[in-house]
Amino acid sequence: METDAIAIIGPQSSVVAHNILYVANELQTPFLSFAATDPSLSSLQFPYFIRTTQSDLHQMNALAEIVDYYGWREVIVIFLDDDYGRNGLSALDDALAARRCRVSYKEGIPPGDVSQSGIMDILVKIAMMESRVIVLHAYPAAGLMVFSVAQYLGMVGDGYVWIATDWLSTVLDSSSPLRSETITDVMQGVLVLRQHTADSEKKRAFSARLNKLTGGSLWLNSYALYAYDTVWLVAHAIDSFFNQGGVISFSNDSSLLSLERTDLHLEALNIFDGGPLLLKNILQSDFVGLTGHVKFNPDKSLIFPAYDIINIIGTGVRQIGYWSNYSGLSTVPPENLYSRPPNRSSANQQLYSVVWPGQTVSKPRGWVFPNNGKQLRIGVPNRVSYREFVSQVPGTNTFKGFCIDVFTTAVNLLPYAVPYQFIPYGNGHENPSYTELVKSITTGLFDGVVGDIAIVTNRTKVVDFTLPFATSGLVVVVPFKRLSTGAWAFLRPFSATLWGVSALFFLLIGIVVWILEHRTNDEFRGPPKKQLITILWFSLSTLFFAHKENTVTTLGRLVLLLWLFVVLIINSSYTASLTSILTVQKLYSPVSGIESLKKGDEPIGYQVGSFAEHYLTEEIGISKSRLRALGSPEEYATALQRGPAKGGVVAVVDERPYVELFLSSQCKFRIVGQTFTKSGWGFAFPRDSPLAIDLSTAILSLSENGDLQRIHDKWLTKSTCSSDNTEIESDRLELKSFWGLYLLCGMACIIALVIYFVQIVRKYRQWVAAESISGEQGTPHSRRLRTLLSLMDEKHDQSSRDAKRRKIDRSLSDYDEENDLGRDSKQRQLQISSEHGINLSD
Repeated sequence: METDAIAIIGPQSSVVAHNILYVANELQTPFLSFAATDPSLSSLQFPYFIRTTQSDLHQMNALAEIVDYYGWREVIVIFLDDDYGRNGLSALDDALAARRCRVSYKEGIPPGDVSQSGIMDILVKIAMMESRVIVLHAYPAAGLMVFSVAQYLGMVGDGYVWIATDWLSTVLDSSSPLRSETITDVMQGVLVLRQHTADSEKKRAFSARLNKLTGGSLWLNSYALYAYDTVWLVAHAIDSFFNQGGVISFSNDSSLLSLERTDLHLEALNIFDGGPLLLKNILQSDFVGLTGHVKFNPDKSLIFPAYDIINIIGTGVRQIGYWSNYSGLSTVPPENLYSRPPNRSSANQQLYSVVWPGQTVSKPRGWVFPNNGKQLRIGVPNRVSYREFVSQVPGTNTFKGFCIDVFTTAVNLLPYAVPYQFIPYGNGHENPSYTELVKSITTGLFDGVVGDIAIVTNRTKVVDFTLPFATSGLVVVVPFKRLSTGAWAFLRPFSATLWGVSALFFLLIGIVVWILEHRTNDEFRGPPKKQLITILWFSLSTLFFAHKENTVTTLGRLVLLLWLFVVLIINSSYTASLTSILTVQKLYSPVSGIESLKKGDEPIGYQVGSFAEHYLTEEIGISKSRLRALGSPEEYATALQRGPAKGGVVAVVDERPYVELFLSSQCKFRIVGQTFTKSGWGFAFPRDSPLAIDLSTAILSLSENGDLQRIHDKWLTKSTCSSDNTEIESDRLELKSFWGLYLLCGMACIIALVIYFVQIVRKYRQWVAAESISGEQGTPHSRRLRTLLSLMDEKHDQSSRDAKRRKIDRSLSDYDEENDLGRDSKQRQLQISSEHGINLSD
């Protein structure tokens, strides 16, 4: 830097880069590094730093996708404790978190001289842990020592997974075949990442020339190829710099001259005046090198980052696939995919088979129970009621019940042993709070919870559940009474409201039709008493379609047509409901389900410790003052039989399995309505616990082979009540079922009346206009009112003319008939006289 350099290839270490690049910013000298992979070396912080290799940010994303591809959720990271190692670990942690995985433990190796005893202490500690997926991110010297000690401790055998970053591929590619065989002896089955360089004719020709020059004694890794391309990159950029008229000149930095007394001799450093132009030419470079297409993204990183994934087998390595930032994991070289649309779907992520440590092709589970002599602490609710599901055997630490049998049977199906102990939770006097029991997993009190644990939303936010082993959901239990027909059974099909509205509409339709027909139809005219009887008779007779009065106006016929349609629907519904009442034995309860409970104000019972209390208050909106905690089936029965009037409850809301067990011995109660929450019972474990996944598979096997049903029948199938198929009638026919029909009919009546009164008003205005023309002034208001009423009551003229016309038509018809009869009689007489020779003309 003191020799007035215009560009520097380096540094070759991320640690050195962090220290020196601040000076590069002042000198405006581009630094091109083919080895500093630390992802924290940002182009924003160091604008004159150009990374000519791939950032570890992409390498850690590749590692995270491999871990996620094989279904592992936790990894252990051994890293070099410097800027390179720590920042790489941070990038890996972020990449794993984005895929719901995590670093369960991390251990740093001190930089500098590494002792074998220190490595052994680290690995012994890791061997006692649960995770068996180990990521090694170090320098070659420390990394090789880790593998050597791991082989000595038996940690590269069956069940372990080792993944090394590209430091190991650098060692393998740079070593002679004989040394590589020695190295691979201690790392069989290890997965290794290597920066991908496209296979090309140019690369093969370069390798052939190099082998000819060195006699095959020099082996190049990917970093060497990037270094070669970096030199050509600088050469192309300087050539473009001169072609654009660039001039190499330097100037002093006043801020550095003030530091001339320091031992660093910073006053000897000068600013390169052409630095910005040279930097621009470097970033605009676009050529094909040994590593592939050399071009930079807007963030000053190389385009198309990709890695090879190799598997160490025997004395060599085998490539099992590729990772690229473009399409993820693939068995196809990345350069073949760039011409296609990117596809990161899980179905498109593929790798070839792997030979894992221990010479096995079966994918390791990636975790074991910690080899520290500790058992899993499994919390179990110490129930007071419904002990068929789970209960503690008196005087012992053992438990029994439906849930316990499901858990122990599922554990026996696992391909590994699970050391555990049941620990009771609760005071033994009342059922414990299941929400608090589940939360105790997050505090570390328990490693899991087994029992009748409902899978609800607020619990799934803090723990992971297995697949449900029993279906559940909240239901409403009420007392019932059997309905008898009785003398007034014919009134039961309709509610009182529906009866009242129907009667009102019958009367309303009669009045509306009378108004519309009164002026034009003689059948709706006459003395007031007769007209009142006509209204009542006409409206009621439509119930049986037996009305004899004809409607002649268009509006009247429209209203009557809609009303008869309504009557048809009501008649059919009434007949069907009454038939069902008289022929089918039914049960009755005033409560129809959760909606009717919500609208009322009577007390509601729930089980102590159940999530029903939270659901009713928070989700349904029922006041907490209405809820009554009940601790046993006996309290259920007592509270329901007393009812709200005697200090009991109108209904009990509880989960279906409890209710079914309760109803198996309590025959005076029934479920009303539908299950208004859909959930199930499962076992709870910490987030991302692999045991939850394996137990879910075991529970699914129990369900498929019938063992789950047999356990259910063993504990829960019993009933002392006679099995009948009667159901609780929760509804009559209500007004809500017909309000649309009534609304339609009412709108028709209103529209018809509006049209009718518009016609009357028009006639009234014509009369007023005629009065003003005749010269009469000051017509009293009473006369105008009488005139308006007379217009509404008078017989329509057109109807009179129509009646006269019909009378004339009948007269003419009678006359024609008489003429026809006369002609027929005369013709008969002429016929008879001709036959007897009589002359009638005389």
